[in-house]
Amino acid sequence: MQEDQGPDGIGFTGEGSGVDFATMRGRDYPSIRQFTVFLENRVGQLLEVVRRFEGSNVRIVALTISDSAECAVVRFLLSDPEAGREVLERAGLAIVESDLIGVELPDSPQPMLQVCTALLQAEINISQVYPLLSRPRGCPAVALMVDNIEIALDTLASKGFTAINEDDLKESE
Repeated sequence: MQEDQGPDGIGFTGEGSGVDFATMRGRDYPSIRQFTVFLENRVGQLLEVVRRFEGSNVRIVALTISDSAECAVVRFLLSDPEAGREVLERAGLAIVESDLIGVELPDSPQPMLQVCTALLQAEINISQVYPLLSRPRGCPAVALMVDNIEIALDTLASKGFTAINEDDLKESE
């Protein structure tokens, strides 16, 4: 198991390739890339995109859709973000990449209440949240878009939560 030090010296524990997070993507924290795709709001569009991953080793590990009369915004978390980006780009789709955090949910009656309470105490705003379809390390987990990733991760780590990173998504296949 690898332990990387965050900006305040708090360790982030995660299964890993031995590569420091700062080296991988120029950041000093574990995050999960979200890909946002804009589609026409018509029958079959989602199937066309999802079918692009057929035959690849890339799995969709989380998905959310927001639609309006004219378009749909589809957000993906993928088991292999690098290969997934290539699949989406080859499909000619305009994509937007964002960083989210992943967190294992504790075995308690109201795990989201604990996560939200911890982040509220640190004055961290959550703008998106959705569950992971896979269970890294066998535990339920959620992906969160927050307004300050570093402080959110430090806060959650100090409260005993375990962060999920992209390597965990690959390993939960």
